[in-house]
Amino acid sequence: MQIRRKSFLALGGLAASMTVLAACGDDSSSGGTTGGDASDGGGAAAGGDSSGRLVIWADEEKAPALEPSATAWGEENGIEVVVEVVPGDELQNNFITANQAGNGPDVTMGAHDWIGNLVQNGSIAPVQLPSDVGDTIAPIGIEAVTYDGQTYGVPYAVETLALYANHDLTDTPAPSTFEELISAAEAGGAENILSLPIGEEGDPYHMQPIYTSAGGYLFGKDSEGSLDPSDLGVGEEGSLAAADKIAELGEQGVLKNSINGDNSISLFTEGKSAYLISGPWALADVRDAGFEFTISPIPGFEGMEDAAPFAGVNSFYVASNAANAGFAQQFMTDVASSPDVAKAMYEGNPLPPVNLELREEIAASDEHVVIFAEAAEAADPMPAIPAMAAIWGPLGIAQANIVGGADPHSTMEGAGEEIATAIG
Repeated sequence: MQIRRKSFLALGGLAASMTVLAACGDDSSSGGTTGGDASDGGGAAAGGDSSGRLVIWADEEKAPALEPSATAWGEENGIEVVVEVVPGDELQNNFITANQAGNGPDVTMGAHDWIGNLVQNGSIAPVQLPSDVGDTIAPIGIEAVTYDGQTYGVPYAVETLALYANHDLTDTPAPSTFEELISAAEAGGAENILSLPIGEEGDPYHMQPIYTSAGGYLFGKDSEGSLDPSDLGVGEEGSLAAADKIAELGEQGVLKNSINGDNSISLFTEGKSAYLISGPWALADVRDAGFEFTISPIPGFEGMEDAAPFAGVNSFYVASNAANAGFAQQFMTDVASSPDVAKAMYEGNPLPPVNLELREEIAASDEHVVIFAEAAEAADPMPAIPAMAAIWGPLGIAQANIVGGADPHSTMEGAGEEIATAIG
C-alpha cells in the first residue's frame, strides 16, 4: 500500500543539467550532471569514485532546491559537489544496492523513517553532530534521526499534519476538541464536515491523529525507550477504542470513503468542506482559493488523549561506503551548525525547517510554515523500524472498512493478526 502523503517539496521542474539516474546496474547513459562528467546509475562515476568529488543523491523534488547551496558549499571547501537525481520511488533501494556495490554516492537525502532499513542493510554510517546541536536544531529533528542510541543523519526539514479551517464555513477556526469541530461544521452548513483522505484502502498516515487520540498505538517501547516491534498495539485494547470512534465518525458522515487522496484538498479549496486535515503541501492550493483560513493543531476527542499525528523529518545521510567520507562528515557538520544550506533550500521551495535560527528568521514572512514546524514538536516521529512496513496495508484497509460499516473490533483484531504474522 502506498501512503497517500503528497510531498510538499515539489517544484515546477528539474534543472536541465541534472542527472536522472536509472535503476542501479543500468549501463545506459543518463545525460549530463551538475558540476561533473556524465554518469549512470551503476557506473563508478556515479558516486563511489576517488576523483575528489562529493556526490549527493536526491529525488527529483529535493535536488533542485539543494543544488545551488551544495555547489556553493563545495566551492568554499575546495571540493566539487555533484547533486544527482534519482526518482524518489527508487532512491532508497537504489542507494542500498549501489552502496553495497561500492559505486553509490557519499551522501543521500531521504525521510527519517528509512533509517531502520538503511541500518539493517549496513548502508549508512553514524554521524557526529556538534555538541551544541540542541541549540540549533529542534528536538523533533534530533529524535527522528536517533536510532538505537546512535545518530544517523542531519535533519533539515519536517512535515506533519494540522487542521485547516475555512472561515466561510465555520465560526470556530481552531476547535479545542473534535466534538467542537463537528458541531461548528454542522452549524455552518458545510457539505462535508471534514476532508480527510480515506478511500477504499485507507490512509493510516492521515488517520493517525484520530487513532492516537482514541487510545490507539502502533508499537510500544522497550526499557531503553526504543520502539519494540513485539509490542504491537494494533488489535489491542486502545486500538479497539479507536476503532469504535472511527466507526462512530463513519456513521455520522464525518469520515467518508468517498474522500481520498485525489479529492481531499480540492473539496476544501472549493468550499465543500469546513475543515481539512493535511500538511504543508496543501498550503499553495489553499492560499490560491482566496478565502480566509486558519491553521491550528488537530484537536483530540473530549476526555481522551491528545491527537498525535506523525512527524516526518527529511535528512541527509552519509553512505557507509562513501568514497569521500571525510568531506561527507564535514558537510553534515556544517549543515547541522549553520542554517545556510537549509535557508537556501527554503528559498528555493518553502518547507518547515528544523533549524531554530532559520525558523525564527522566517516567522514574520511565513507564519503558516512556522505553525507546521511548531506543530511537529507535538507530533510523534514516524517509526523508523523495519517492522513499520507491515503496518500500512492491513491497518489502512481495516480503518477504511470500519468507516464503511464493518464491525470495528473484529476488523481491527484481524488487522493486528495480519501485521503480527508479517512481522514474525
